[in-house]
Amino acid sequence: MKKPLNLALLGLVFVLTLDSCGGDGTKNSAATQSIESQPAAPAQGTVSNVLTLEGNDQMQYNKNELTALANKTITLTFKHTGTLDKNVMGHNFVLLKQGTDINAFAQKAIEAKATDYIPKSEIASIIAHTKLISGGESDTITFEIKDKGTYDFICSFPGHVAMMKGKLIVQ
Repeated sequence: MKKPLNLALLGLVFVLTLDSCGGDGTKNSAATQSIESQPAAPAQGTVSNVLTLEGNDQMQYNKNELTALANKTITLTFKHTGTLDKNVMGHNFVLLKQGTDINAFAQKAIEAKATDYIPKSEIASIIAHTKLISGGESDTITFEIKDKGTYDFICSFPGHVAMMKGKLIVQ
């Protein structure tokens, strides 16, 4: 009977030791303080004419809304954070003029592999676009929008528009 009693006491000591390590939750470790002192990323909806957007291997943009000011140069850096090649999981950023039918545009883009899925017949519907990029790559573009309003952006790689789309709000 001595062994079960010793194991029970050992278990109790273990539980009490773990409980005493937890503290009352009011103390911050150095790691927590370091994380808390880092500046927060700009919130979605923050007005800025220097924009970043990311796409990943799961066919997702990291933001579905961007906000900028009219009549000022907008600089957008688009990063593909995945690892797959552009022939398999290429991404781009295509900013469309107001009133453009996204699905009709996407259907025409399917046939435009030679121009990185930017259909020549739809150039008049595009305000700006990045090149088609592979995982690990990025592209930076500059453009200006004179009229305030809401503009659609998409990835024109075949099939991606269903999940990779968003709005640029110009104030």
